[in-house]
Amino acid sequence: MASRIEREQKTLKRMIHIYCKGKGHAVLCSDCSELLAYSNERLDSCPYGNKKGSCKSCKTHCYKEPQRTKIREIMRYAGTRMFLRHPGITMGHVRDGKWKD
Repeated sequence: MASRIEREQKTLKRMIHIYCKGKGHAVLCSDCSELLAYSNERLDSCPYGNKKGSCKSCKTHCYKEPQRTKIREIMRYAGTRMFLRHPGITMGHVRDGKWKD
């Protein structure tokens, strides 16, 4: 079974791909690639590790403001589309946000 961090990284990767494709890019654009790399780096160094809850409800914000704003935009855009394209990942993300491992 994948760790909480690995599941979060997989979810973010899917959401960023949905967002970027929805904005007309055939492949991941450089801005989205950089954001994905930044997000993975931040998740890898999360002080809560696999015991983390959702980033939305975390008291320690690891992202700088511009990246936080962009991630929120991506999540708003990709959230409903994620459920239709990747229901299992979406339900796991919702579960992870409510309960810790």
